[in-house]
Amino acid sequence: MNRTSVITGILLIVLAIILGAFGAHALKEKLEPAQLSSFEVGVRYQMYHGLALLSVGLAASKFSFSLKFFNGMIIAGVIAFSASIYLLAIQGILGTKLSFLGPITPIGGSILIIAWCILLVKVVRTPSNISS
Repeated sequence: MNRTSVITGILLIVLAIILGAFGAHALKEKLEPAQLSSFEVGVRYQMYHGLALLSVGLAASKFSFSLKFFNGMIIAGVIAFSASIYLLAIQGILGTKLSFLGPITPIGGSILIIAWCILLVKVVRTPSNISS
């Protein structure tokens, strides 16, 4: 088990649940449907990556490599992707223009894709142990 991955995954999941409930209840009447939908995308991707980090962390004893870089990439990707979506969705409520965050969202998505590709390469390069 990789304790950092498990703890980070759980924290991302808990925060996604809180933000999802916040979006469904507190923001439902304050956001346009498109903005609420965007907010929900941020929550969904945060939840996916929280669950994935939890799973990878629990399976870490099967890996012969460190997950430190992968963990960092996932955290950075979720912050850039989901947080930028959250802020863009609620910018009207905040009373400020945050359109400069628009380019951050695809950068965050790219970081997530790269993190998963790196993990894939590491797993593929790890010799299989038939007895496991």
